[in-house]
Amino acid sequence: MTRYRLQPSPVQQQALLEHCGHARFVWNLAVEQHAWWRPGRGSAPGFAEQCRQLTQARAEFAWLRAGSVTVQQQGLKDFHQAMAGFFAGTHSRPTWRKAGRHEGFRIVAVKPGDVRRVSRRVGQVKVPKVGWVRFGWSRPVPDTAKSYRITRDRAGRWHVAFAAIPDPIPAPGTGEVVGVDRGVAVAAALSTGDLLHVSGLREGEKARLARLLRRLARAKRGSRRRARVKAAIARLRARETDRRNDWIEKTSTDLARRFDVIAVEDLNIKGMTRSARGTVEAPGRRVRQKAGLNRGILAAGWGALVIRLEHKAPGRVIKIDPRNTSRTCSACGHVAGESRKSQAVFSCVACGFRVNADVNAACNIRDTAAGHAVAARGGPPLGRPANREPQHDLALTG
Repeated sequence: MTRYRLQPSPVQQQALLEHCGHARFVWNLAVEQHAWWRPGRGSAPGFAEQCRQLTQARAEFAWLRAGSVTVQQQGLKDFHQAMAGFFAGTHSRPTWRKAGRHEGFRIVAVKPGDVRRVSRRVGQVKVPKVGWVRFGWSRPVPDTAKSYRITRDRAGRWHVAFAAIPDPIPAPGTGEVVGVDRGVAVAAALSTGDLLHVSGLREGEKARLARLLRRLARAKRGSRRRARVKAAIARLRARETDRRNDWIEKTSTDLARRFDVIAVEDLNIKGMTRSARGTVEAPGRRVRQKAGLNRGILAAGWGALVIRLEHKAPGRVIKIDPRNTSRTCSACGHVAGESRKSQAVFSCVACGFRVNADVNAACNIRDTAAGHAVAARGGPPLGRPANREPQHDLALTG
């Protein structure tokens, strides 16, 4: 996806919101129809049947007929693609979409004349029943784009994203392998010793967010004051998300350009960020602490970083079993939980090797990946050099 900031006029914003509402309406109807299905009943209506039902609904309801049939049919198409992903086991089951939270629609069969550049910084895209809408021309629109999606985030910003598969970043050809250990205090530690941190909210912004959250708790539901506070919170959250996405894009591009093989831990992030609340019969323990850890994991962008690496360096990302990567000494190979002195310090109880704990884990990830790569080529797995001496009191970083 190549995304741009959309700049619609107030009249165009109202028309775009109507498109979003129509797309959400047909999506929710499809969710409701499939929710009635039970084993033993007839099959739920497919895409062709729902399109026929949509034609009947448009003939009966003028407000639906006033919208774009392209937007509404594509909403049904998106739902059936989501159901196909659910049955394939790659995605969760499609659920209800809510106004203010899920605002967007997709347009397919985009022609070359539907996108044009009007100045050095401004472009225009043609939207059905809306007309030409301006967007910021920050980079050329891919010629291979055949569809685009228009969305509105909670901060009220509009974006247009053109669907196109970018060219992968070529490998440098140096044969270098890097291990990446993802964490909460350190978002990504490299086997080279680099410690990378996500750019989140500054201290002043965090304090303002805390004040706004307290003000939101006191505001009356449905009031204008509550709406203003929610909009201010959404703007801060959007700023945090933008900074995280910028960090992910820059970090993934840098890694893809510098290294031939990028090794990461094969983590079940969805399972790791599951709530600890439990059930009424079996309530969970340390729920607030687990919730804070979940927020830290999600704020570090663990999953998005690996996804973008796989996009930019296809075939060069290796996922490693995470067991014992943080307890194994990268110098002598001794495994002991006592060697992990703290979150930041690893001091081997066998050889005295001392290094940053996250860098030690990244080195173990790199060594495992290098061994897999040699074995895949038919050679013997890599072993540790026999003459390697443990490095005592290595300077800690981070």
